[in-house]
Amino acid sequence: MKFFVDTADLKDIKDLAETGLLDGVTTNPSLVAKSGHTNFIELVREIASIVPGPVSAEVAALDYETMLAEGKYLAKIAKNIAVKVPLTPAGLKVCKQLSGQGTMVNVTLCFSAAQAILAAKAGATFVSPFVGRLDDVGQRGMQLIEDICTIYNHYPNFKTEVLVASVRNPMHVVTAAKLGAHVATIPPNVIRQLFNHPLTDKGVTQFVADWAKTGQKIPTA
Repeated sequence: MKFFVDTADLKDIKDLAETGLLDGVTTNPSLVAKSGHTNFIELVREIASIVPGPVSAEVAALDYETMLAEGKYLAKIAKNIAVKVPLTPAGLKVCKQLSGQGTMVNVTLCFSAAQAILAAKAGATFVSPFVGRLDDVGQRGMQLIEDICTIYNHYPNFKTEVLVASVRNPMHVVTAAKLGAHVATIPPNVIRQLFNHPLTDKGVTQFVADWAKTGQKIPTA
């Protein structure tokens, strides 16, 4: 499974990129606003220079013509830009156009398996089902991931990758991996939670204490 970080915060992106565990980045208008950065284009350009994998940058328009023009502009920022479009009729038309020209496209705001089928047929590179938002309204977000993965596996000609979005906790990541999702885009705090286990902490503490008792040191040069 590939790990994308779901943020527009440059500090978090740089820090997580240094771990070698980061495969890409997803942004959206809400995350950009939260970052406080005043120049969206420059922000996206800098993110794309930090992470070699796909960097999702979302269009702002809703009509087909403007959305397509914005998508073409965003795609020129860097080779690793994935243009992010909403799962609407206009968005899927733009997806078809851009993907046909060799541009990566991330179709976002997917909330049903039927929508995911449309995204695949439109040639999306990624489809982003929002599991946390479904959980919020009393539906089973991970059931949607299972349904999409099952459907896609029946059709080898579907090249769209399932990008699990709106991830709220480590179990979302683990369950998505068990179901065969290709990518999870994860908030920085949840990525860091993946490292945690009380037995690991206990073991490290014990090892350090036992080593100190030996009075030895390992040379560093």
